[in-house]
Amino acid sequence: MDTPDQRRILRTAIPGPMSTELHRRRETSVADGFGVTLPVFVDRAGGGIIVDVDGNHLIDLASGIAVTSVGASAPAVVDRVRTQAQRFTHTCFMVTEYDGFVDVAEALNRLTPGDHPKKTALFTTGAEAVENAVKIARAATRRPAVVVLDHAYHGRTLLTMTMTAKNVPYKDGFGPYAPEVYRAPFPYPYRWPGCSRHAAEEALDRLRDIVLTQVGADRVAAIVVEPIQGEGGFIVPPPGYLPGLREFTRAHGILLVADEIQTGLARTGDMFACEHEGIVPDMICTAKALGGGMPLSAVTGRAELMDAVAAGGLGGTYAGNPVACAAALGALETIERENLVQRARAIETLAMPRLDDLRKTCPIVGDVRGRGAMLALELVRPDTTEPAPEVAKAIAARCHTDGVVALVCGTYGNVIRMLPPLTIDDALLQDGLDVLETNVRSLS
Repeated sequence: MDTPDQRRILRTAIPGPMSTELHRRRETSVADGFGVTLPVFVDRAGGGIIVDVDGNHLIDLASGIAVTSVGASAPAVVDRVRTQAQRFTHTCFMVTEYDGFVDVAEALNRLTPGDHPKKTALFTTGAEAVENAVKIARAATRRPAVVVLDHAYHGRTLLTMTMTAKNVPYKDGFGPYAPEVYRAPFPYPYRWPGCSRHAAEEALDRLRDIVLTQVGADRVAAIVVEPIQGEGGFIVPPPGYLPGLREFTRAHGILLVADEIQTGLARTGDMFACEHEGIVPDMICTAKALGGGMPLSAVTGRAELMDAVAAGGLGGTYAGNPVACAAALGALETIERENLVQRARAIETLAMPRLDDLRKTCPIVGDVRGRGAMLALELVRPDTTEPAPEVAKAIAARCHTDGVVALVCGTYGNVIRMLPPLTIDDALLQDGLDVLETNVRSLS
C-alpha cells in the first residue's frame, strides 16, 4: 500500500459520517471500559498521516502512544511481516524455536547501554515486561520489595497497576492491590515544593529515607524508574537525579530497572533515555516502538540476572510471537538505517522554540518540557500553577476538529503531549504545530 499523501486534508467534519456510524456500532458491541481519544475509524496510515474512513487526512502527533515511531506502515516492517506470515504465524517459542526471537534478542543486547554480557526475554505487552522484570529481580536478589515513584505509570495488570501512581482511571475500583510495592517522590521540577534547583537532591534524600528506614534496603529487590515519565506528564528529572539513584542502588545491592517502554528506541534523541546522563541500568524494559505496531515487549538485562530464573519460569503462549519479531526487526532496521535518533533531535530543534514561545506569551502555559520527539505543554490557570485539565481537554478537542491527533496526559490531566512519528516530514510537523499554537492562543 502506498504511503498516504503527507498533508492535512479535511473532507468532512471530524468525526465524519462513516466514523460516526461505526462508532454507534462500537457502543453496542465493545465494553465501555475502553476509552477513546478521537472517535474516528482508520482506513490507512503512514508517515505522519492517518486517513480515516471518510477520507480525512489527519496529522498524527500521537504515534499510537509512541508505538509507530517508524510510521504506521513502514516498508521494512510490512515486508518482513508479510514474509513471516507466509512462513508461519505461531509455534510458541517454548515449544519449538525460531530465529526471529533470537535475532531480536541479539539486537537488543547490542543496542541497550553497557558492554557487559546481556540476555533478553521477549513478551507481548509493556506491562508484561515490567512484571517480568520484577519477577527476575526478586529471583536474583531473593528480596520481595519493589520501589516505584510518584507520577509513575507502569501498566494495567494487578502488579503494574499497583506500581502506577494515578488512581483514576487506572486503579479506581480494582483493589486490593499487590503487596510489597512502595512509593517515593519523583523530582517534578515544575511542581517541586520550594526551589526546583534542589529537587534532585531532595527527592533522593526522601527516597533514601523511605528505603533505609521504612522498607529496609536489604528487603528491596529493585527500584523501577521511567527515565522520563510518560503518562505522568512527560516529566524530565533534573540533572543528577538518575546518577544519584544509580549510585544509591549500587551501594545497597538493589537492582535498577529502567522502564523505557515509552522513551526507548530513539524517541528522546538517544537510543534510550537513560543514556542522556550515562546511566546503565541492570535491566531495561522495552515495548511500544519495538514492535513497529505489532505487540512485542522485552526485558534486557545483565546475563547473570536474567539467568536467575529457572527454565519454565518465564514465558507466555504469545511471548515473542514470530510475526511480531519480524516486525521488530523491520522497525529496528528502519531506526538505524534512517538514523531516527538524530531525527528525534531534529524534531526537538524544530518544535521546542515554538512551544517555548507559547510558554512565554500565553498565561495558560505553565511549563514546556521533554526531549527529542517526546514533548509536552502543561496547562494551568493564568498566573498560577493550578492545573487546568479542562483547558487541556478543550485544546485537544479543537485540534481534533482541525485534523490533528493530540493526546492529553499527566497526573492532573492537564498536559498536552506530542509523540509524532519520527518519520514525519518538517512541513507536516509545522502544520500540526500551527494548529496546536492557534488553539492554545485562542484559549489564552
